Amino acid sequence: MPTVSQTLVKALGAQGVTRVFCVPGESYLAVLDALYDARDDIDLITCRHEAAATNMAEAEAKLTGRAGVAMVTRGPGATHASIGIHTAFQDSTPLVLFVGDVGTDMAGREAFQEIDYNRYFGSFAKAVIALDRPARTPELLARAFALAVSGRPGPVVVTLPEDLLLADAPPALAAPALRPEPSPDAGAVAQLAAMLETAERPVLWLGGPDWTADDREHVRTFAEAANVSVVTSWRRKAHFDNGHSHYAGELGLGANPTLVERVTSSDLIIALGTRLGEVTSLGYTLPAVPQPGQPLVHIHPDAGTLGDVRRPALAIQSSSRLAAKALAEVGYVIDGSARTDWVASARADYEDWTRPTDVESGVNPAAVIHQLSEALPSGTVFANGAGNFAGWLHRFHHHREVGTQLAPTSGAMGYGVPAAIAAALVTGNRSVCVAGDGDFLMSGSELATAVRYGAKTLFVVMDNGQLGTIRMHQERDFPGRQSGTGLTNPDFAAYAASFGVPGWTVERTEDFAAALREALAVDGPALICCRTDPSEIAPGRRI
Repeated sequence: MPTVSQTLVKALGAQGVTRVFCVPGESYLAVLDALYDARDDIDLITCRHEAAATNMAEAEAKLTGRAGVAMVTRGPGATHASIGIHTAFQDSTPLVLFVGDVGTDMAGREAFQEIDYNRYFGSFAKAVIALDRPARTPELLARAFALAVSGRPGPVVVTLPEDLLLADAPPALAAPALRPEPSPDAGAVAQLAAMLETAERPVLWLGGPDWTADDREHVRTFAEAANVSVVTSWRRKAHFDNGHSHYAGELGLGANPTLVERVTSSDLIIALGTRLGEVTSLGYTLPAVPQPGQPLVHIHPDAGTLGDVRRPALAIQSSSRLAAKALAEVGYVIDGSARTDWVASARADYEDWTRPTDVESGVNPAAVIHQLSEALPSGTVFANGAGNFAGWLHRFHHHREVGTQLAPTSGAMGYGVPAAIAAALVTGNRSVCVAGDGDFLMSGSELATAVRYGAKTLFVVMDNGQLGTIRMHQERDFPGRQSGTGLTNPDFAAYAASFGVPGWTVERTEDFAAALREALAVDGPALICCRTDPSEIAPGRRI
């Protein structure tokens, strides 16, 4: 009979897991040993920090649609990993975190590194499951993966009591977790079509997880046939071709004020997949709470999300996939010819908004993003963490293909470096991480991971010697009183070189093109540091 550890690893294979991100710990050595026997089927990626491990697993899940998997040890390992778990929760990303735990004979005594994981993770994980009954190991593992991918996807934490990992357990279930998909009610779809038929200024608002090329194609068909403007939620730009004539932009932090006015004046919002959370809805003002200022059709797979904050005119419980397919069929019976000027005007606003802005000194981040977009294939995955630097990436890079944006809606710093590394490992292609100086150094040690596993990731660091987002708010609230927001940075190119990563430092915009050409010639990770003016605090804004 197999052990609990062997059954666990077999269960990973049954779920389609081909990669596990970890920071090893003695509390789950038996699982690591079982992974040794599965090394031809499952790659074990050793990270340098547990937050990076969960962020990499989260990024892989976004790219594959399957639950990402991370493994860490108890106590400090689990608390470090919790940043990525929170990101997976807010981004609705399926993820299973395995945590080596104290033995059952030590539990409840405040043993070494012991934590009550139900209390710790309870508010931002879908479930915490203890693998403490060896005879039920296959059942509990199947439950973990089923919970992670069902309804509104999210993270599940599985704890592994150390003394039970070598106990006998039944063989793993051979089938992957079921992923039930609610389908839109035909009557509700007909009601949506009737509302759309009479709307003069409708907007289709896309968001949420688990978006595929087929979903995007169905939405494109609907937008063209019904002649509807399309907007995306914050950090979900890749859900629709940004070069399409019906795309009007992204809502959230740094949104085009003209777009905000346009959506505010719309007479129908069809929200597909998005929770319409705080940032995307501009502080719960668009659509307004609790009663939207225009009819809202809210489509979401989780019934608990529908009507939880605001009252929609029509709530439809459905997966994005099946709803997008239904919308494509609806589009063909809608006459939207009268909306041509509305759609064209929205597109013109977007094109004006995304023309690169100028800076007075230092490297121009808008020009850097423009050159990256021009030099790299349209399928390149771009990743970023949190900071004002991301405003240039989100505004000036046009995502043309699905699955090319990795960005945390949780606003977590340190996400971009591990996410971009994961993207390179998952796709086998070059990925790009755009990071601020503060953001980069929260996970910069993962350059070692990129080197070890040959990740072809280009890291572009915007170095302005400060925590720009906080500095901007500080100047707004306490002008001229900078406190705590200045940074003393290393030579980032030299820092990269210490890991064996080629690095360049650019101090003038006109020098970036040459550095980019050389960096793209590297068959592995590379880094370009761009020295930017700290006064250029956001696109088109100085302090």
